[in-house]
Amino acid sequence: MQRRRTILETVQPAPIEFKRLARKWRSDASTIMLGWVWAGYDLLVAEILSKVDWNVAKDDLEREITELLEHRIRRSMPPITFCHIKHEPKERETRKPAPAQPPEYDLAFVCNTDERIMWPMEAKILKTDQQVSAYVKDVKNEFLTCRYAPFSDEGAMLGYILFGHPDRVFLKISQALAVKLTGHRDFPDRDHRVSSHLRKVPKNKPYPTSFRIHHLMMPLK
Repeated sequence: MQRRRTILETVQPAPIEFKRLARKWRSDASTIMLGWVWAGYDLLVAEILSKVDWNVAKDDLEREITELLEHRIRRSMPPITFCHIKHEPKERETRKPAPAQPPEYDLAFVCNTDERIMWPMEAKILKTDQQVSAYVKDVKNEFLTCRYAPFSDEGAMLGYILFGHPDRVFLKISQALAVKLTGHRDFPDRDHRVSSHLRKVPKNKPYPTSFRIHHLMMPLK
């Protein structure tokens, strides 16, 4: 079955890769965006997470934390910049024909000049520092297949850690993905690592093959 065109596909030309577009404004776009994410997390810890009774709070944690984080990332951003933050945006570029629903990100930075171009982030609750299977599954099945982030050569995974230590999470992720995780030079004091990959790009698609994943570990207590 052939896909029909969306509204934006009828009024905008084919998107270009995110980094090339973002460089019109800033050469360090991903560092700027990730700085906003960490600033939003700091606000979330101060205003909400530090006050939570985790023996009582049990329901819908991943979605609610992401909603709360999105609001605080937005507050950390300047009023005028090259993108905006959005919770649960749809990735229509890699959708299947209707009535199938398009993929949906937990969070994404969306380019203001072409809303089809997004820099996505996926969030996962990590109940312990050993339980990373769902996290790794998203990396392999979504980011590395180009189902997520088709027009970007970077994306991020956010690990909300309930019990455990970020360093042990990084070790488990590195082992599961059989890849080295390195520190980010602009965030040396954060639980922030980066891994490099080659993606499986669908035939006749101009998506970037080389892909970097930012791994941000965010303890909840």
